[in-house]
Amino acid sequence: MTTYDDRASLTDLTTTAERVRRSVEGVIEGKPEVVRLSLTVLLAEGHLLIEDVPGVGKTMLAKALARSIDCSVRRIQFTPDLLPSDITGVSIYDQQRREFEFKPGAIFAQIVIGDEINRASPKTQSALLESMEERQVTMDGQSYELPSPFMVVATQNPVEMEGTYPLPEAQRDRFMARVSIGYPSAEAELQMLDVHGGVSPLDDLQPVAHAHDIVKLIDAVRMVHVSEAVRRYAVELVGATRTHPDLRLGASPRATLHLLRAAKASAALSGRDYALPDDVQALAVPVLAHRLLPTSQAQLNRRTSEQVVRDILQRTPVPTAAPPAAAPRSGSPMSGGHVPGGHVSGGPVSGGHVSGGHVSGGHVPGGQMPGGPVSGAPLYGQQQPGVRRL
Repeated sequence: MTTYDDRASLTDLTTTAERVRRSVEGVIEGKPEVVRLSLTVLLAEGHLLIEDVPGVGKTMLAKALARSIDCSVRRIQFTPDLLPSDITGVSIYDQQRREFEFKPGAIFAQIVIGDEINRASPKTQSALLESMEERQVTMDGQSYELPSPFMVVATQNPVEMEGTYPLPEAQRDRFMARVSIGYPSAEAELQMLDVHGGVSPLDDLQPVAHAHDIVKLIDAVRMVHVSEAVRRYAVELVGATRTHPDLRLGASPRATLHLLRAAKASAALSGRDYALPDDVQALAVPVLAHRLLPTSQAQLNRRTSEQVVRDILQRTPVPTAAPPAAAPRSGSPMSGGHVPGGHVSGGPVSGGHVSGGHVSGGHVPGGQMPGGPVSGAPLYGQQQPGVRRL
């Protein structure tokens, strides 16, 4: 049986994540869901794409997250004349030693902030492909590993497209999630004037977690249990994007993996050691939408990728409980009797369904059990005496 030996417990995870969340929310006013998604991507070992109009705090969010963790941080301002070697590094010939020496680029940091990533050329953008997927940089036949944790937080502006280069699909697919901050509420904007009116809150922001703490939390997220039904539900959602009539390009298998990892991180942030279909549903839009390409007809009908994902969520059946075993015909007495696939011990059954295991200590009204699971059956990860986890 797998344990949390030498790993952070869920209590440590939620406590540390709460400190980071409060620190970031002290800078980003009125956007708790955006901050939570950023933490989810960090603990799921993913990369975050922040896409929104100018002036809503995209770069501020990336900086606040980076400064809340005591780790190495590099910022790259993407411009049209930026070269790939400015990101990955370059080999320089040392005349005294008579050999080439590798000078690491800005990508060699634990949190890398890429500001206005779509203003660099596709050649420069492609310099991030290997580092984002394989967490290493290869130069002159030599591979250099990147530090852990490693996360790229990139921003881009969906308007003012003059002089910009759209991210290629291979690049977008490497971002685990895309988030839009949006405009703040009137109350949050008033509070922002009080907080940001004099000095920047980033100046007083101190780290509330260390890099090795984040590594332990990532290990804890990896141990979160995901049932067969939840995994199948994620596969069905992603598979539906590949056959949807409004899409000419669906989500890749990498998207399925990212969706599952994000669901595990979300469950851990909620204090659970198991993932629910609700975790998958809540993350489907930010994880899948930016990877999809609508058809020309869908674009004419003003159908966005987000709308298509929500439509798929409504059409895909949500798993609720384990399939019941063959139930006795209505009218069969249960007290002290025998149930196919299991037996009843100590009295009638209530609070769970009988499926290949033993259930004890409950009560069925009337002492009978018509076919099907009993109301109140345990869901994913709620281990109860005598009932098997999915």
